[in-house]
Amino acid sequence: MRGTVWFVGAGPGDPDLITVKGRGLIERAGAILFAGSLVNEAATRWAPPGCLIADSKDMTLEQMAAWLIAQAAQHEVVIRLQTGDPALYGTLIEVVQPLDAAGVPVAVVPGVSSAMASAAAAVESFTLPEVTQTVIFTRVEGRTPMPAGESLAELAAHHCTLCIYLSITLLHKVEAGLREAGWAEDAPMLVVHKASWPGEQKIVRGTLATIKQLCREAGLVSQSMIIASPTLGSRGWAELTKSKLYDATFTHRFRRATTSA
Repeated sequence: MRGTVWFVGAGPGDPDLITVKGRGLIERAGAILFAGSLVNEAATRWAPPGCLIADSKDMTLEQMAAWLIAQAAQHEVVIRLQTGDPALYGTLIEVVQPLDAAGVPVAVVPGVSSAMASAAAAVESFTLPEVTQTVIFTRVEGRTPMPAGESLAELAAHHCTLCIYLSITLLHKVEAGLREAGWAEDAPMLVVHKASWPGEQKIVRGTLATIKQLCREAGLVSQSMIIASPTLGSRGWAELTKSKLYDATFTHRFRRATTSA
């Protein structure tokens, strides 16, 4: 009998932001392989006595897959605990393929991404009526090349919300891409380091012209979400276009309009 390997999103850092389902699986796990370079080890605190807990930060993909396969032969519940959500900038498919080849059942539990945690930390909204209704998750090119048509300049040309992962050491490329796409020097920018991590979170606000220097002064060199959006700072705007859903002149299946438009 083989157990199931569960790929569980640990969330952005605060262990309390793991899903109820993810925590329940940890409480039943016989073995847990967590990404120690990114996942708060406190997320494993619900593991039962005797659970084998290993850190994958010095493993290759082949070693990770072999470890999970071996543990699935011994335990009903085996967990690969990943940062954020397993489907976003993770090694989900690369690890699942050898498990499939070995006949090991797999399942995925989603998690809260650092983009959402960063917006929450800064009390910002990615979308606003008549400002932008689109959010792009992306990164800039580093050692991993970007596919054709996905340069930051091409994506930024939409002038919607951009959540830029894995790029804090490449802020010069972020700036260049936004400028090429026509973003103004005073366009608002937000960087959140270790969003939701207790005692470690840092929030830096600036503009396209200032954000790199502000991040340098704050010492941000890893685990930072970069957000560029026309919605940033809207909490302080004097006027907002309000949502139609809650407009007194708007009828929908749960409520009739109470005033005329």
